[in-house]
Amino acid sequence: MQGIWPNTDETQQLLANAGQGNGAAVNDLLERHRESLRKMVRLRLDRAVARRVDASDIVQDVLIEANQRLSDYLADPRLPFHLWLRHLAKDRIIDMHRQHRGAQRRSLDREQPLAAASNGDHSAFDLAQQLAANELTPAAENIRKELEERFLAAVDQLEDDDRDIILMRHYEQLGNAEAATALGLSPAAAGMRHLRALRKLRTILGERPSLTGNESITP
Repeated sequence: MQGIWPNTDETQQLLANAGQGNGAAVNDLLERHRESLRKMVRLRLDRAVARRVDASDIVQDVLIEANQRLSDYLADPRLPFHLWLRHLAKDRIIDMHRQHRGAQRRSLDREQPLAAASNGDHSAFDLAQQLAANELTPAAENIRKELEERFLAAVDQLEDDDRDIILMRHYEQLGNAEAATALGLSPAAAGMRHLRALRKLRTILGERPSLTGNESITP
């Protein structure tokens, strides 16, 4: 899996141009984040809500709000731009859940997760990463998609806080410091939350993942 957010250097240049009143830079800045936002929103929408609300509609609302508030952000950019957009999107998602589900954010009508494999040395996430090459045979691509779906199905069983940090670290590819900033936590607290979430995910998968490239997990 690769991170979903655009290149930071290009974003910073567009922000600088937007701050100088370049309207085309504003449009480019927002448009280049559209697909990233759509992926982020789609992963976090309750499935019952997703049957009524299209992620693209939420993203459009977020981009409109971002355009309206961009001058305020440029005057006081306390967060990296993609984290600021995430914050706007999270607020919009919460509004949608309240509107369509009330307090029933994690209800029993979620789709049942795919069954986890009973053996193997790696988690579905690890194997999907190993198969995430630029060029795959059709069979290998199908395997990668199946493994990624199983990983996401397992993540979907986690509590909201655990699910959020797993998606932030392993799907959005945010670093620990970025995740901590987005969550309003210290880096140490974010790291501990991530580690606890990984342990819970391992239990759901029924495996003992090595989680290549991430913190190791002791039994």
